[in-house]
Amino acid sequence: MAVIADRGYYSVETVSLLVALKVRYRDRITILRGNHESRQITQVYGFYDECLRKYGNANVWKYFTDLFDYLPLTALIENQVFCLHGGLSPSLDTLDNIRALDRIQEV
Repeated sequence: MAVIADRGYYSVETVSLLVALKVRYRDRITILRGNHESRQITQVYGFYDECLRKYGNANVWKYFTDLFDYLPLTALIENQVFCLHGGLSPSLDTLDNIRALDRIQEV
């Protein structure tokens, strides 16, 4: 539950490592989408510029932001611990409301 893009000079490598770990340890790792894993925020706080600097175009940035759209916003551990980064709208006041979100989009 942390910002995985926009922190330091190695955000691309950090996100890549987390994705590789998720692939390798599929059932043991959950990556939650934070408030910096959006197109708008990554353009403001440096992830977009890092991708341009390292790869010369925005293709890698686009692939990562498309990936971010698929990350879950929240997790529930053993029906007791509710996990999220950054908070949710006050109108999302039940787990059913959260589950009903169309998370495969820019938020």
